[in-house]
Amino acid sequence: MHRSGVAMAWNVFKFCTALRGLGSIMILLVLGVVGVTYYAVVLTNYGPALYDGGLDSLIAFLVLILFHSLLVMLLWSYFSVVLTDPGSVPPNWRPAIDEERGEADPLNGSEFTGVQPDPSNQRIRYCRKCNQLKPPRCHHCSVCGRCVLKMDHHCVWVVNCVGALNYKYFLLFLGISSSGKEYRMRSLTKLDYPANTTGSFQIPTSFGLSVKQSTLTKVKCLLGADFSSGVFYTFVETSLVTLSLLPHFIAFFSDGEIPGTPGTLATTFLAFVLNLAFALSVMGFLIMHISLVAANTTTIEAYEKKTTPKWRYDLGRKKNFEQVFGADQRYWFIPAYSEEDLRRMPALQGLDYPSKPDFDSEEF
Repeated sequence: MHRSGVAMAWNVFKFCTALRGLGSIMILLVLGVVGVTYYAVVLTNYGPALYDGGLDSLIAFLVLILFHSLLVMLLWSYFSVVLTDPGSVPPNWRPAIDEERGEADPLNGSEFTGVQPDPSNQRIRYCRKCNQLKPPRCHHCSVCGRCVLKMDHHCVWVVNCVGALNYKYFLLFLGISSSGKEYRMRSLTKLDYPANTTGSFQIPTSFGLSVKQSTLTKVKCLLGADFSSGVFYTFVETSLVTLSLLPHFIAFFSDGEIPGTPGTLATTFLAFVLNLAFALSVMGFLIMHISLVAANTTTIEAYEKKTTPKWRYDLGRKKNFEQVFGADQRYWFIPAYSEEDLRRMPALQGLDYPSKPDFDSEEF
């Protein structure tokens, strides 16, 4: 009975390739939420307020400037994640140790004849699906059907893997979308009529991949690697937002007249609830990834590695941050890297990562 249960879980996990078909739908859903929000904030409420004159016009102008600035950064970051290759293994890639020693090609032979572990005691890793060696921190994605450099997870919301070359863009999207959506929610609550915000729902933000893990861990990743962390923060944020909006909720059901047509009211209500749900789910995911960046680890590595305070790639919070965002502060909050950082920081290319010099443990 136990073996049949394991086999069933494994067969279900193999069907994760079907997630590929959800990608375009998810992009349209994200753009749909952006469109509804734009209509509610700009066309329905603050756009017309520009012509009211006085303080109302000034407030509307400032709100629209900030709103459009956040919107540009959000879309820039989002499509950077969607369109940027997360990083693939170069053809016939070999560890640097083999090239220096002139050893035989590790790709020859089923048991990789001639392959020796490097001095730091990292073991050579091989992908039998791609039939190639895997660089450090590289994992195979069952959805994309290839190995991805420093893979974090496969995200159906961006139709792409999140890996070495687009992880920064993904984090910026999370940060901008969560702050931008909270800003838009606050903007909508300042309207003359309130919105009902007691109902919210959790939107999944990631799906896992086929990596060297137990079946249980694979199922956890498939359901969403951020589930355990995201639920707590969603609960806290939902409680705080619900309490802060309680007066508006009560006023919505009061006997007083609510300005606006049914159409504009419904659009504003829908935009508010959608942004509330996205902001809460994304906020939990963002907080989780901030902790991962601080430790210089990925979602997959966090599930794979042993429970130990020591981690090969933990270089300290400042250097860990630079391994993802680069050293040039001018580029920290835009989805791009400086040419100098790309030239002098190999970790940004996804093939080589600095580690503690005296650290002795196996690579995951």
